[in-house]
Formats: sequence, C-alpha cells, structure tokens
Amino acid sequence: MARTPSNMLPLGTLAPDFNLLDTQTNQQVELSDLKGKKGTVIAFICNHCPFVIHINPQFAKLAKEYQSKEIGFIAISSNDVENYPQDAPHLMKKIAEEQNYSFPYLYDETQETAKNYDAACTPDFYLFDSDLKLVYRGQLDDSRPGNEIPVTGKDLRNALDALIENKSISNLQKPSIGCNIKWKI
Repeated sequence: MARTPSNMLPLGTLAPDFNLLDTQTNQQVELSDLKGKKGTVIAFICNHCPFVIHINPQFAKLAKEYQSKEIGFIAISSNDVENYPQDAPHLMKKIAEEQNYSFPYLYDETQETAKNYDAACTPDFYLFDSDLKLVYRGQLDDSRPGNEIPVTGKDLRNALDALIENKSISNLQKPSIGCNIKWKI
C-alpha cells in the first residue's frame, strides 16, 4: 500500500474552477454551483484506496454535520479508470449511495482538476473560505489503516470550527497520507 503525502498547496491559493461530471446526477457541475456560503471542502478520493475506505464513514458523517453550518462538500476522483476500472463513474455512484454521501462525487476524467489543485493522494483534503481562498489542506486526522488511532476527523474539524467562528486556523498543518492518484500515462 503506497504512502504518498499531500503536496500542500500554498495557503491563500484561490480554488481553481472546474466543470466536472456529478456521477450521482449525471450532470456537469461547476465549483460555483457547489460552493458553501461559509466555506467549501474539496476532497480528492477514489473507490478502491484503503486509506479512503478507512475514513469514508467519518468523512460522510462530518459532511452531514457541517453542511448544516453552510459548508459545502465536494468529492472528486481523478484516477485513471482504464487501468483502475474499480474507480469508474458508475461505481463511484454506487459507492456514494453505499456511503450515504450527502455531497456530489465528481469524476475528473482529464485529470486537469487534480493537476490544478496539485492533488497527490487519496484522500487529499482542501478547505476554502467563503471567498474560495485556501485556509486548510492536509489530513482528516492522524488515523491510518492499521495504526489503531480512531478516525475522528479532528484536524479538518478543527479547521472547519475555526473558519465558522472567524478564528485563525493554525498554519501547522499535516499532509494527508494515502494512495497516489493514478495518473494516465
């Protein structure tokens, strides 16, 4: 199991726009359609990565909790589905249903969006403020498959709470660790 860290996009970076397929509605959507009033979480995930599977229930729970606080949530899969067919859009829709995602699960077929966000791994989390400026990037929490640390979402949750309460978010942010994005050759 690969252990690839986040690239840690510079704080303050403006969220790159996108137009991607929402696998649950089969419609093209843009960032402006999905952003939250107070902030937006964008997570690069995929179907088969053990690191994503490990955090999926907590991520889905966290999204439901913070969507009621005007935070938008977006998940994106950018993996090469030709070489990794388990990440195909029809299976993304199935995972979204099984995990009770309350947020769109988008397919980045060209991988341009992942490149624009400098995404490196799954899961890779980004939190943008109401102006779509990056205020947090990195891990959900310290839990990883097999390390016996409970999945709580502590790191992302702390950043979300600070954003909502107009408090400063620590610049000491840990990269996420996960499977590398499966780039097309």
